Amino acid sequence: MKVIGIETSCDETGVAIYDTTVGMVSQSLHSQIDLHAVYGGVVPELASRDHIRRLPALIRQALKDAGASMADMDAVAYTAGPGLAGALLVGASVAESMALAAGIPALPVHHLEGHLLSPLLAADPPTFPFVALLVSGGHTQLMAVTGVGAYALLGESLDDAAGEAFDKTAKLLGLGYPGGPQLAALAEQGAAGRYRLPRPMLHSGDLDFSFSGLKTAVLNVVTAADWQSSHAADLAADFQQAVIDVLCAKALAALKHTGLKSLVVAGGVGANRALRARLDQAVRKRGARVYYPEPALCTDNGAMIAFAGAQRLVAGERPNSSPGIRIRPRWPLMDLRVPG
Repeated sequence: MKVIGIETSCDETGVAIYDTTVGMVSQSLHSQIDLHAVYGGVVPELASRDHIRRLPALIRQALKDAGASMADMDAVAYTAGPGLAGALLVGASVAESMALAAGIPALPVHHLEGHLLSPLLAADPPTFPFVALLVSGGHTQLMAVTGVGAYALLGESLDDAAGEAFDKTAKLLGLGYPGGPQLAALAEQGAAGRYRLPRPMLHSGDLDFSFSGLKTAVLNVVTAADWQSSHAADLAADFQQAVIDVLCAKALAALKHTGLKSLVVAGGVGANRALRARLDQAVRKRGARVYYPEPALCTDNGAMIAFAGAQRLVAGERPNSSPGIRIRPRWPLMDLRVPG
């Protein structure tokens, strides 16, 4: 089975082709970072227009690299949510039109399910069941995963997600867009320990998160009379350390709570090198193991959508045969069901 996947949930336009026999055969991706950098964040209208401009060429490139045509495809998978409504509409319209023209099914895919399953594309993938830590710009969640579509929520952020806190803190420090990766790079130049920042909900007794108070603590530091911008790298290091302390503690607590021995980390923040190093060490001490997607698959991409769609089809998913544009800008992951 060959599935072409389309991702347009925010500021990356991605197309990929996954073959259930040989694996990922091609993928093409365009990032809109340069487009939005001047505004300090994603401008939804500009994002949608750029998806329209980029998608046709990326689809042609993915098909060319795979040595295939739409006649060879068995399904079209596309991100239906969550995400920016206008951006989702672009991908959904193109995908549903392609599927109708080719006489094949179109499968709406949950963006977070794509992230969650992306570590299965690694050379040494995890096996079900496992605990999943989803850490991205919009979501921080812990889940027990027993199979495709079988997700039990263990805990989530009650306010800012970890990636959102990274981005907002980067703005406070005067860093450009995208703020998260720039803050992580700045943190590598600093030394943690100068500032006493809180670890919100570290000892809450549950598996939920909260990062808005940590962001406010950084705001208090940079607006204080004795603030020196020359200490920005140290503050970035202290902020990153605080986030990692909480993520690591909660992930280990989730493993203990479920009795599982595998932890999967996915989402944009999952590419953070300091987080990976800390989790590797902590999880190993517990006699467990942690898995990550390939670094290139941590951010939004078409590969994870093609793969998630293929896994659902293999597991018995039967897409709606009637054509239509199906998007859900707000789509809780817990609404998903086991295929079939």
